[in-house]
Amino acid sequence: MESEQRITWFNADAYTVQQRKSWYSQVADAYNRARPRYPMQLVSRAVELAELDKNAIILEVGCGPGTATTSFASLGFSMICLEPSLEACELARQNCAKYPDVEVKNTTFEEWELEPTKFKAVLSATAFHWIPPEIGYPKAADALQDNGSLILMLNMQAQPDYEVYQLLHQVYQIHAPSLGQYETRETQEKNFRSFGKFAIDSGRFQDLVSEELVCEVSYSIDDYLTLLSTYSPYIALEQQNRDSLFAGLREALEKKCGGSIEVSYLSGFHIARKI
Repeated sequence: MESEQRITWFNADAYTVQQRKSWYSQVADAYNRARPRYPMQLVSRAVELAELDKNAIILEVGCGPGTATTSFASLGFSMICLEPSLEACELARQNCAKYPDVEVKNTTFEEWELEPTKFKAVLSATAFHWIPPEIGYPKAADALQDNGSLILMLNMQAQPDYEVYQLLHQVYQIHAPSLGQYETRETQEKNFRSFGKFAIDSGRFQDLVSEELVCEVSYSIDDYLTLLSTYSPYIALEQQNRDSLFAGLREALEKKCGGSIEVSYLSGFHIARKI
């Protein structure tokens, strides 16, 4: 299976509808605790570029446990958020409980009953690649008001320093060789930028604007392994393989890094205007 950050080659059709609904269900709590958030600097910039005023209504596709939702909700926007995983949906409702203008619905975007031209923005944060493009882009455009915007926010997979990676690579080679690949910043930037092109290629959007920044965060070893458990290639591993891999990673990290590990990730957005 391709790694989640290689969005260019992600094929939603390779998964059944049921798989897409429940893929993150078993790791919903881990996702909520460990996935990095979206920098408020980028959120504010996206709001500015999409020209969202205080009366704007946002449709969020695949909100997960509300990783990006709360940032937009904190700015006062009304939001309807769609999430296929019941477990993630319940977490999103808890996280957004203090925002009365946020409604979280347990449904896929494909099954959601279209409300034509209702929304000023359709937002999706590291989720839109789970929807077949022949469905996702046209339906998003149909949900938007004239001159509305599609906002695609992305956090690429967190990467340790290359020196640390070289040590971990030895563990991957033993337990899960296909996962022991290091992505350079150049590769991540290329993959990130290619994703915005899909919206333009759909023929329903124009005027693409993209921005990105590099974020750094420190994780405890436990939290870093929790983070890894939320990425698709690790979810796909057999339980025994995953346990053996994580035990090996833990041992290597504790020897090299002590109690914590520094990682970085590329965060950014693509915004395109409805034609």
